Amino acid sequence: MQNRSSTWFLLCSALLAAVLLAYSQTFAFAWDEGFHLLAAQLIKQGRRPYLDFALAQTPLNAYWNGGWMRVFGDKWRGIQTMDALVTTSALMLAAGFLRSRWREQSGWGTVALLLAGASPLVFEFGTIGQAYAIGLLMIVLAFRLATDCVRRNRTLLAAAAGFCSAAAAGSTLLTAPAAPVLLLWLIVCSPRQARWSRIAAFAGGAAIAITPILVLVAESPQRVIFDMFRYHMFYRRSDWPGSTRHDLEIFASWVDSPRGIMFAILSASGLWFILKKSGWDHATRREFYLAGCLAAALGLYVSTAHPTFVQYYVFAIPFLAILSAVGLYAIAMRLSPARATWLAAGVSIWACMGLAKEIYDKREDQSWPRMEAVARKVDLVTAPGAPLYADEHIYFLTKRTPPPGNEYISSHKLRLPKPLSEMVHIVPQPEWDRRIMAGEFATVETCEEEDWIKKRKLTEIYKQREEVSECTVFWDRAKTLAASGPED
Repeated sequence: MQNRSSTWFLLCSALLAAVLLAYSQTFAFAWDEGFHLLAAQLIKQGRRPYLDFALAQTPLNAYWNGGWMRVFGDKWRGIQTMDALVTTSALMLAAGFLRSRWREQSGWGTVALLLAGASPLVFEFGTIGQAYAIGLLMIVLAFRLATDCVRRNRTLLAAAAGFCSAAAAGSTLLTAPAAPVLLLWLIVCSPRQARWSRIAAFAGGAAIAITPILVLVAESPQRVIFDMFRYHMFYRRSDWPGSTRHDLEIFASWVDSPRGIMFAILSASGLWFILKKSGWDHATRREFYLAGCLAAALGLYVSTAHPTFVQYYVFAIPFLAILSAVGLYAIAMRLSPARATWLAAGVSIWACMGLAKEIYDKREDQSWPRMEAVARKVDLVTAPGAPLYADEHIYFLTKRTPPPGNEYISSHKLRLPKPLSEMVHIVPQPEWDRRIMAGEFATVETCEEEDWIKKRKLTEIYKQREEVSECTVFWDRAKTLAASGPED
C-alpha cells in the first residue's frame, strides 16, 4: 500500500511539473514581470540595485534570476522553466510533510499536492519571473527545517530554517511574517536548555541569507531603505485614488470564490480533526498547528498591503493545502469511509477542471510571445544605440539599456523633492513627457490606452505608427513640440 501511494505521488508530481512547464512556456505572464527580469538583466550586466537604478523590492530574486541568465542567456523561457520547477518542488515538500507525518494515510499527501497545484494563483504566479516561486520554496523549506529541528533535536537545522525564511523575505517582503512565526514556534517547542542556541542559530542563518542586502545598505542606506520600505509605506498608492475601494473588492472577492470557500472549510475541518479526532501525539499536532499559524499570518499580513492583490495570498496555499487534505479526510470519514478515495478524487478533479477553465478563459491575454512580436518591431525600426522610450519588457527583450530612471516605469507616478528623486533614481512622468514631446526618443513604444497617446501628441511627433499585440510603436520623428507636458 505504501509503495502504491508513493508511486501515485511521484506520478502526480511529474504530471504537475510537466503541466507547469508547459504553461510557463506559453501563457505564463504578468505585467510586473518585465520590471523584475529587466532588473535581473541589469544586475547581470554589472549594475547594482538601489545604487544604480530603482528597485522597489528586496533584491534576492533579481540576483537569483540574474544568476540563471548566466546559464540560459537573457531569455524569459529559461527563467520561467526554473520557476515552474521551483514551484513544483515547493508543493512536493509541502505534500511530503503530510506524507511523512501521516504514514498510515500517506495517500492524502497526493491530495494535498493536487489541491495546491490546481490553485490558479499557484499556476499563474508560480511560473513567472517574479518572486512567487522562490518565495514559496523558501518558506516551505523553512517550515520543514524548523519542524525537523525540533523533531530530530538538531540545532543546525534552526540555522538552515533561519537562512531559508530570511532568503524568502529577501526575495519578497510578502513572506516576511514566516521568520518571526517560525522563530517563536522554535522557542516554544524547543527544550529550555536548547532555546538560546537555536535562537542564535536561526539569527545567524538569517544574517547569512541577507548579507547581499547588508552590503548594499552599508554603501547607501538611504537609497536601500527608500526602495525597500519607504516606497511601499508611503508611495504605492500615489496616483491611484481608488486604491482603498480596490482593496475592499479584493477582500470581498473571497466571499464568492468557490476555491477560497473550499480552502476555508476544509482547513477548519482539518484543524478540528487534528485537535479532536486524530489521536496524534502532541509533537505532531503542534507541527500542523504551525502550518495553520503560517497560513493565517501570511494571509493577514498581505491583507494589510495597500493596495493589495489576490496573488499575494499564494504564499498561504501550501499550508492551507496540508490542512485541507486532512479536512477532506475527516469529512470523508464521517460521510462514507468506504468511499473516501472517490471523494478525494472527485474534489481533486473538480479543482483541476476549474483551473483548466480559468486558463482557457485567459488564453487571449497578453503573453511573452506577443511581447516578443512588439520587441521585433521595435528592433526593426530603431537603429542600434538610438534613444528608446519603452516598457520594461521591451528593454529586456531587445537587450537595450533603458535611459537612467526608466528602469521601473511605475516609479514615474511619484512626485518627490528633486534632491530625493535624483538620489533614488526616479524621474517623474512630467519630465518623461517633456522629453517625449521634445522628440528626444527615436522610438516610443507603449501599451497604454489611446488617451495616454493623445495627451502626449505622439501622432504629431512621429510619422509612423503600428499597433502590435495590443501595444503601439511610434517612430520616424516628424517634429518636436515645445511643451512642458501633456494637457490635462
